[in-house]
Amino acid sequence: MAKRPNQPKTRREEAEAPRAGGRKGRKEGDALTGEGLSPLFSGFLGGAPASVHHEAKTLIPAMRRLPKSLLLASLSKPFLRRNREPLPLLRPPPRPLPRVLPFAARTLAAPAAPPPEAAPAAQSDGLELLEAAQLREAADDHQEALALAIKALEPLQASHGGWSLPVARTLRLAGAAASRLGRLTDSLDSLNAAADIIDSLEVGDAEVAAVGAAVHEQLARTKTAMGRRWDAASDLMRALELKAVFLEKGSLELGNAYKDVAEAYRGVLACDKALPLCLEALEIARNHFEGDSQEVAKVRQLLATIYAGSGRNEEALEQYEIVRMVYERLGLDVELSLAETDVAMVLVLLGRSEEAMDVLKRVINRAGKESEERALAFVAMANILCIQDRKADSKRCLEIARGILDTKISVSPLQVAQVYAEMSMLYETMIEFEVALCLMKKTLVFLDGVSEMQHIQGSISARMGWLLLKTERVDEAVPYLQSAIEKLKNCFGPLHFGLGFAYKHLGDAYLAMNQPESAIKYFTIAKDIINATYGPKHEDTIDTIQSIANAYGVMGSYKQAMDYQEQVIDAYESCGPGAFEELREAQRLRYQLKIKARGLPHACFPANSLPTKFQDRE
Repeated sequence: MAKRPNQPKTRREEAEAPRAGGRKGRKEGDALTGEGLSPLFSGFLGGAPASVHHEAKTLIPAMRRLPKSLLLASLSKPFLRRNREPLPLLRPPPRPLPRVLPFAARTLAAPAAPPPEAAPAAQSDGLELLEAAQLREAADDHQEALALAIKALEPLQASHGGWSLPVARTLRLAGAAASRLGRLTDSLDSLNAAADIIDSLEVGDAEVAAVGAAVHEQLARTKTAMGRRWDAASDLMRALELKAVFLEKGSLELGNAYKDVAEAYRGVLACDKALPLCLEALEIARNHFEGDSQEVAKVRQLLATIYAGSGRNEEALEQYEIVRMVYERLGLDVELSLAETDVAMVLVLLGRSEEAMDVLKRVINRAGKESEERALAFVAMANILCIQDRKADSKRCLEIARGILDTKISVSPLQVAQVYAEMSMLYETMIEFEVALCLMKKTLVFLDGVSEMQHIQGSISARMGWLLLKTERVDEAVPYLQSAIEKLKNCFGPLHFGLGFAYKHLGDAYLAMNQPESAIKYFTIAKDIINATYGPKHEDTIDTIQSIANAYGVMGSYKQAMDYQEQVIDAYESCGPGAFEELREAQRLRYQLKIKARGLPHACFPANSLPTKFQDRE
């Protein structure tokens, strides 16, 4: 790793650097249906950053599933020691505390050396204050812990210097307390400064690595609470690199770490990164437990969802079948029912719908009449019936599921909201747009204020924006699409495929409102994302280019419109004979552009951007 300059950048600046992400799909109709669903509907939900270091007393909702601490997944090269100037003495803030804490890394400068006789007293006072802050934090008195941590900073810097491990520990504690008080910006400032200090120290030392791992774990928690799940994943990986310094290879604790981080990556659809971590976790779990134990089965379930998210459905089914047999042998009926529902959904992906129906019938017969697993089985069955074009039967299954779930709202609103999201998309598929919109709005109400669930909020907002646009309620669509873009970008990075379609639909909305300049702006962003996901010959990439040509035509910028129209024609020509109708339509639009540019009164542009069959497909 390259040396850092004497005046370091903040971690916030590093975190805001562009990152790539996303996942390939099939067509625009599938682009956003992959979000807000259970892993087997889409590979979207399921994974979230796991619970973390034992110093944390409370866990965010998205971290509940994995009770072990977050540990390191793979050994990397040790960080190089960097030359840093010492931190300045930080004066205690007036009460009440200001919102922005006074220890951002960008303020670092060399302080005057303290008198020699002052150092021992400062060291004692600083460490005592830090210990007191830790005790208050352990007692869930976060306000007092934060105040004591800030108070400890000045004497610790006087005795140890600004770029020191005790100061980093104090900043980590202050960041954790601020996060639990809901002061997320303060928390981020504190933790970014702590992370810069850790990077300046020799991380080959076990104590430094342990504090550094705790800092990055807390950074991940804070960013997740802010809805920045994509950025949080990189902090978890940094924590993994640090944990490798002091954890024994092959230990159970390290195995749990592999599993936790694999789930975090799966939660942001980075299945390629999740897979090797999960395979390592499975190997370690098998070395510590019997092969048919529940502990090993849980890792196999995660591996199956990663395989499914990667499109490797046969391998996913193999893992789920093993899990199903383990739960059946152990007599774990609830876990068995959920696992068999997952098996059914993979069978659907493999085109084996009848087998899937048989499995779901078995689940329905076994599960309690008002149980959540029975409701999930009915939703899965409705999905199969919808695929078979048995809409009446599918709606009946959804009605039964809703009847069960409505009684569970007060007990588990977040889980119910996720299932409502799945149901809404089935109603959308069956052209029951108003029912779908009603369920989506209900889902957003359940998730309101739950920052850790912004990935689902973003997905639902994107779908609602598209449906409102489809039903010609453009003014209502725009705020939902804008909200979706913000949330999806934070959760999945700037190149997520669903973000591309949200941008495209926002461009469609602005074009419908006769604002072609804004439309072109968002179409251009959408084109780059969709092209990066699907490639230049995919119909959605070409259609987005056509949308840009249309917008330029509306503006009267016929030269630019013609340039983009030629790109559309070139793309269809490269697709071969199968794109003959699309090519002919693109050529017709080019002709319309030419006569429009000449000012002829019978010109008609933009016409339909794609042939009728394309619009029907959408």
